Amino acid sequence: MTLQVELVSPERILYSGEADMVVCRTVAGGEVAFLTGHAPFLAALETGVVRVKTPGGEEVAAVHGGFVEVRDNRVIILSDIAELAEDIDVSRAERAKSEATGDDEEAAAARARADARINAAKRSS
Repeated sequence: MTLQVELVSPERILYSGEADMVVCRTVAGGEVAFLTGHAPFLAALETGVVRVKTPGGEEVAAVHGGFVEVRDNRVIILSDIAELAEDIDVSRAERAKSEATGDDEEAAAARARADARINAAKRSS
């Protein structure tokens, strides 16, 4: 038995299909993995990497906020902004990270988004 997974942003569906496991980072609970038979679960997502382990490999995406819901072997990830690893321009993300100077909340958020993009791209290569 596998999970049915939907990874969605406002612009498009990034992944829709079966998976053996989904790993993401929640705001309150840190990194969490979902397998078949997981108890119902709802949480806010932290900016980070989502990994969808499929029967044929792995889909990796950077997500910037959103929610994850798990119920009846179905995982739905709704993210404000999400990018598949293969669509990420690493040099652009590294530039954005180096330009995000300062100690304010906006600069910290920009660095977190850049780190998520860079980490997602590295995981898929």
